[in-house]
Amino acid sequence: MDYLQHIIKLKPRPRGFHIITDEVTSRLPGLQQFEIGLLHLFIQHTSASLSVNENASPDVRGDLERHLRELVPDGPHHYQHTIEGEDDMPAHIKASLIGSSITIPINRGRLLLGPWQGIYLGEHRDNGGSRTVVATISGETRR
Repeated sequence: MDYLQHIIKLKPRPRGFHIITDEVTSRLPGLQQFEIGLLHLFIQHTSASLSVNENASPDVRGDLERHLRELVPDGPHHYQHTIEGEDDMPAHIKASLIGSSITIPINRGRLLLGPWQGIYLGEHRDNGGSRTVVATISGETRR
């Protein structure tokens, strides 16, 4: 079993859902060496999330953001954690609902995402800034 790990610093993005597949794969030198394996991505933040979803229609990303804003609205409401702004506690809730990590299979040096799938960054703050993702590949390299 072989392993490869990279820390990927993503460019800052506005609140919403963003496809980061190309940004992630372009920063994984050595991915092509893996005949079979798994890519595990973990975001090191509590107010952003990772998921896999539709990569073709931007309407999906907009609909997800609008739905989450209705499900978990900004504002103090009943939250006790309000010191970092009205979007902070809702961002923590959204990150917990969606998750901080994903795992994608690898075959012959490529991610085995479906034809309509992409890696999503869910940015749940108005000004979240740059986000850091730990990318770990485990598997068998080509010999």
